[in-house]
Amino acid sequence: MIPADFFALEEHTVLALDGPEALVFAQAQFANDVTALSPGQWQWNAWLNAKGRVIAVFALLRCGDALRLVLPDHGAAELGDALRRFVFRRKVTVAPRPDLRVSGAFTSPATASGARLAGDEAGGLELDYGTSALPRTLRIGPATAPADAAAREAWAVADLRLGLPRLPASQREQWTPQQLALDRLHAYSVKKGCYPGQEIVARTHFLGKAKREPLLLHVPAGVDAGAEVQQSGRVIGQVASVAGGGSRLALAVLPLERGDAPLEVAGVTTTVESFVEGLGR
Repeated sequence: MIPADFFALEEHTVLALDGPEALVFAQAQFANDVTALSPGQWQWNAWLNAKGRVIAVFALLRCGDALRLVLPDHGAAELGDALRRFVFRRKVTVAPRPDLRVSGAFTSPATASGARLAGDEAGGLELDYGTSALPRTLRIGPATAPADAAAREAWAVADLRLGLPRLPASQREQWTPQQLALDRLHAYSVKKGCYPGQEIVARTHFLGKAKREPLLLHVPAGVDAGAEVQQSGRVIGQVASVAGGGSRLALAVLPLERGDAPLEVAGVTTTVESFVEGLGR
């Protein structure tokens, strides 16, 4: 039985990595240090292309020696097909889990805390998906929560406020982890061994060559990901994520060195909002 205050996060999907070499495979493919995960813990992680651009950002759960990816914007079947190209002879299976449904609530977790999971797949896994300033609980299990479009949109807005980028298909493979500030989530490592894009990520980190950062902007209705951000009549950046209804919140990637003049999107002056810190795991 799912608690009454939970609602379906219908765009979230679950991808399973099973088999004796699931951890080894994930360590070689994903940007964060999977070996740092103990059973019953989770972390933010990302899959990058060879040029160090982010394909997907996800929560990675360790359930015993099996792994589960909770994908907020990427279909599990699509990402699974892409990952299977790199399995080769490893003893790992990569498969969507449509039987595991994802739901959320704007309440503090009953048992889970920080990176520690609670529950199991049969009865429902619980994750601490928020902070003290913005509490949220995410559940994964066979039970189906009711649909609530307004609550689901509020969840996407909260994701951006907490620094979790929501990347539509048009924004995949466009941004490096540093440009999306995935360090705020502790979602990548510069110390682990090789993974796709690792050399570029490490070089950017150690040589201090990051030239762009994300900002939260309030933008007009109708603005979508890919919209240009202007300053003094000149295009200086681009919107990577948007959420919300009439008053939209956008995550835009902009140069670190920019003037003090107002920023504009779709001809309207925007205001900047601070991120809510503390979602790192």
